[in-house]
Amino acid sequence: MRAPLTLASLGAPLTALRKLADEYGHLPAPSVSVSTLYPDTLVLTFYDDLAGFETWREALAIPSRNVSHDVQSRGRTRVLEAKTGHADGVVKLVGYASIPTVEEARSRVGVGS
Repeated sequence: MRAPLTLASLGAPLTALRKLADEYGHLPAPSVSVSTLYPDTLVLTFYDDLAGFETWREALAIPSRNVSHDVQSRGRTRVLEAKTGHADGVVKLVGYASIPTVEEARSRVGVGS
């Protein structure tokens, strides 16, 4: 069993958060997470806000080719992820968005009505 981490051991992601808040305080607010499981990583998560994800990706100069795409929840949720180094740590962006069913997509565009 490893020794418990101290708050100081989370310095890299907390410093990154402070710097990002100072520099990009005008950008959309994500959910913010810091964990003792990944003590060097700051996670910024966007729920049903892929535009917010993209705004942050561009601000952090993460190339679009470095964004991974996955689907979960039986094909109902799109997941985007990207990482970059920042303030001696890692900033990870995560974006979730619902994928409409065929019926939902049809009703939005008025097909068959």
